[in-house]
Amino acid sequence: MSSEKDNCTICIDEINSNEAVSWCTECEVFLCKDCEKHHRKSGISETHKTISTYEYHNLPEFLKKISIQCREHKKKLELYCSVHVCACCVQCFTDKHQQCQDMKTLSDILKQFKSSSLVQLPELDLNDIQEDLKKIKLFLKQRISVCDLEKTKAIEEILSMRKSIDEYLNRLEKELYADLESKHLYMKTKMKTLRHQIKQQALQIDQQQDVFFKMKKYANELQLYVGLREIEKSVSEARQYIDDLPTRGYLNEQNIEVDISSTIKSILEDVKIFGKICISARPCTLQLKAGRRDQAQYLAPHYPGMELTKPLFIRPLIIPEKIISSQICACVILPDGKCGILDFTGKRLLLFNNEGIFMRKVLTFERNPWNMCFVKQDTVAVTLGLAGRTILVDIEENRIIKTIKICHPCNAVASDGKILVICSDEMATIVNLDDMSQTKLPRNGAASIALFEGNMYSTNEKEDKVFVKTSEGEYLWSYQHPQIEHPQGITLDNNGFIYIACNRSNSIEVVSPVGKTSRTILSESDGIKCPVGINIDRESGLMIVSTMISDDMNDRSYRTAFVYKI
Repeated sequence: MSSEKDNCTICIDEINSNEAVSWCTECEVFLCKDCEKHHRKSGISETHKTISTYEYHNLPEFLKKISIQCREHKKKLELYCSVHVCACCVQCFTDKHQQCQDMKTLSDILKQFKSSSLVQLPELDLNDIQEDLKKIKLFLKQRISVCDLEKTKAIEEILSMRKSIDEYLNRLEKELYADLESKHLYMKTKMKTLRHQIKQQALQIDQQQDVFFKMKKYANELQLYVGLREIEKSVSEARQYIDDLPTRGYLNEQNIEVDISSTIKSILEDVKIFGKICISARPCTLQLKAGRRDQAQYLAPHYPGMELTKPLFIRPLIIPEKIISSQICACVILPDGKCGILDFTGKRLLLFNNEGIFMRKVLTFERNPWNMCFVKQDTVAVTLGLAGRTILVDIEENRIIKTIKICHPCNAVASDGKILVICSDEMATIVNLDDMSQTKLPRNGAASIALFEGNMYSTNEKEDKVFVKTSEGEYLWSYQHPQIEHPQGITLDNNGFIYIACNRSNSIEVVSPVGKTSRTILSESDGIKCPVGINIDRESGLMIVSTMISDDMNDRSYRTAFVYKI
């Protein structure tokens, strides 16, 4: 409420203006006590409703700005146009609404309006919404508790798995140590036994040397002759024993070596993550009051359409020098905000973080990739063109999950998480992701394709058209416009608006859900040049567009991608 007093509008020109006590809702003036008496007695204003100045100042500010006078012509609003959903004066009708078929008097519209259901229903709606909000707050409080409990369980599961792994590895380690001890003892015992045998042989040779010395010194010729034969026999046996040692492998250099299991080694090379934290969702079980969907109120606002659509630039992808020559043929926004781009010439899939910074190369393909789409969780589908194959790639684990062979070239691809639609110039194949069964749709070629509410949206670069068909391939409608030149990528937002990357007109066009109108939302003045790929994540409202940009410092051009919020 204003701290200053309100002066009477009627007598404000007098020297001593009186303080107002009421407000006339019809005349829209403040009235002092005296003027209010005259106002009530006047034939013109005797039926006018007045409220106290206190009540007037309790009105919301936006209501105070609503006048019964036409702002343009300064005449009383007497008519209501249902076509334009607005009140108007007689002059407004003459100037702008003569062709409007559904004109009504404003008094008929507002007659007993305050006591009508149109006023009562919003009150009920507000009460219902307030009750629902209380339920939701309680529900979210409970969900936070559940979330904390699930975190605790997850930590326990991680610790339990780590303990199991540690115990298992400890057991394997003990077994390896035991095996080491066993083989070491075997080798050591074997060498000790051989050493003992060598020692015995050496003693025998010592004895023979002593005998030979005595025999040579004291024996006669006959004794020496016979003795030498015995000595030679012992020497021959000793020499044979020594010669047999290397030939029979007794003197082989046996070494103890440890050969760590390749599976254990692969843990350091192949195991990149301990696990993954996934957020699963299921339909809400909270029972809320059903709101009214078909309210036929007179003063309903217009639903904002594509005339208000203007993407907000967020960031470019920062292309490192080593991949600056990438020929981006497709791009995708992932649910976590990361971006994937497909490099045709480099035959690779590249991943960028949600700040637009290059993270890593996910995979290199045998053939040139043509197109890509998000499937579900960490999975994307990549088509390999003339190779007739489409592969499912886990972008977190950098591996191919499955290769799908198709009887025709694999160019365009789209998915809703349940099916894959893979197109060539002449044919399309629908792949059921549950059982991998395939259904052929003849004459359904497309440069690019997108799915929305069971229908297939595709671009035809030869005819410069957008086509819409059912999942069975039945034609619904098509759209053509001079600004749609050589259309490439196609995607849709949550409201069913169709976004097209127009390569030759250097623009992004948006087409209405029923294919009646279109408009340019991004052009060359926004930095869009020769766009090819486009994709929207409908949950976050993020859009990615591939474009050509110029590096004036190095006198070269290269492809990158821009990220927008729609």
